[in-house]
Amino acid sequence: MTPDTYTNPVLNADWSDPDVIRVGDDFYLTASSFGRVPGLPLLHSRDLVNWTLIGHALQRLEPAREFRSPRHDCGVWAPALRHHDERFWIFWGDPDQGIFQINAPEIRGPWTRPHLLKEGKGLIDPCPLWDEDNDEAYLVHAWAKSRAGINNRLTGHRMHPDGTTLLDDGKVIVDADHLPGWFTLEGPKVHRHDGWFWILAPAGGVETGWQGAFRSRGFFGPYEEKVVLEQKDTDVNGPHQGAWVRTSSGEDWFLHFQQRGAYGRVVHLQPMSWGDDGWPVIGDAGAPVAVHRKPDLPPQPPAAPATDDDFPGGRYGRQWQWTANPQDGWATHHSGDGLRLTCARSADAHDLRRLPNLLTQRLPGTPVAVEVELRLHSEELWARAGLAVLGDAYSWIGLQRGADGLVRFVHRFAEPVAMGAPPTPFGQWGSERDAGESCLAPDGRVRLRIEIGAGARCRFFYDVGDGPRPSGQVFAATPWRWVGALLGLFALAPVGTGHAGAAVFTRFRISSLH
Repeated sequence: MTPDTYTNPVLNADWSDPDVIRVGDDFYLTASSFGRVPGLPLLHSRDLVNWTLIGHALQRLEPAREFRSPRHDCGVWAPALRHHDERFWIFWGDPDQGIFQINAPEIRGPWTRPHLLKEGKGLIDPCPLWDEDNDEAYLVHAWAKSRAGINNRLTGHRMHPDGTTLLDDGKVIVDADHLPGWFTLEGPKVHRHDGWFWILAPAGGVETGWQGAFRSRGFFGPYEEKVVLEQKDTDVNGPHQGAWVRTSSGEDWFLHFQQRGAYGRVVHLQPMSWGDDGWPVIGDAGAPVAVHRKPDLPPQPPAAPATDDDFPGGRYGRQWQWTANPQDGWATHHSGDGLRLTCARSADAHDLRRLPNLLTQRLPGTPVAVEVELRLHSEELWARAGLAVLGDAYSWIGLQRGADGLVRFVHRFAEPVAMGAPPTPFGQWGSERDAGESCLAPDGRVRLRIEIGAGARCRFFYDVGDGPRPSGQVFAATPWRWVGALLGLFALAPVGTGHAGAAVFTRFRISSLH
């Protein structure tokens, strides 16, 4: 790579289902956040290659009662970000609730509370279009078969220009059951270009699919279709679902995701042009590029979403999200540095996947070492705190106060088991088991380290004051169904009464292993 080129992926972590717009000289990106809070991340770039996380548009998931506990694969699916009438707009589908919309005068807000535009099960991947030429507004969305019983089709509506009301019952404008070989058509993004209505939409599933383009002279069709991006002989599986954006100099680019197992959906940048037949040409003649010339934009310093955190004053950075709507008192501010997490009492303390009070961030897509210092400030028996690699299966290292009142380093793991499954040979669903030898932590403190290598294979280390030591066997991080694995910090205590103390995390660092 040279200073004039970039290497994919440009966002090497789980920024799922990206959508991107340009406003002036600035590019903004949002992505699916599923059940994590705050939701709808907002990223900024000046060159489409270097991105920083500037905030979130959604501070709580609604309806709040549905998200008091983790719903890892639910919540915010495939948002569409637009700028219209001097406002920023985000539309998304919650597969169990319907289509929501929020808007704001500035990208950093204040954002309106979620407005339920269309109620129903299985309504996903909405995208609005304001057709300035005809003073009309439209909305297109896809369907989730798991909730609606149907999929592989796109439904279109006329919409009130203020984005609050749909003006008809909707019409299927693309039925991919009539397209030989097409399945799981979803993720539509609708545009006007060169006298056509364009819908850019993926099909074929997240791991193996392709990017389609559809065009029609009228919004409600009929549409003709073409495959415009697919894996071909590259190692980029399922290159699809993303955003077409045009720079101020007139260049066209396309950002899409690639499903990478425990790493989630990483984001690639592809060159885009328009062929002699009027159809878009993405990547290298329809195949993803690995290295390419940067966009013709002013040079920018290298940048990426933050990962490290000193937690000044007990405050955590934008990169962190809870696994459900947060409650007051989980993290407390104080005069020094370090994240002070209350040891929250829970009947589900034996299974981290069930807990809302985990503070998480995305698993990096390259080999890294993750480190944090931990001190347990709790006299409660069985109080515990630690650093986790969280997914359908999980493993964590940290400190626990035992029945004898002493604090020990512990290493635990839980196997992947489907929600609602019967008891396993190792006990009830979600039971943890020891993954390594425990040892005394005489000062109630420990330095924790996880080395994450190729294939998201994790090796755990600890240091209670006499030097770093490995713990347990290598653990392969696992995703949930739609969400990549997460790094998480937590503090817990058994059910009881009164304050159970706290844990303090300091100097959280992620460094490259290369």
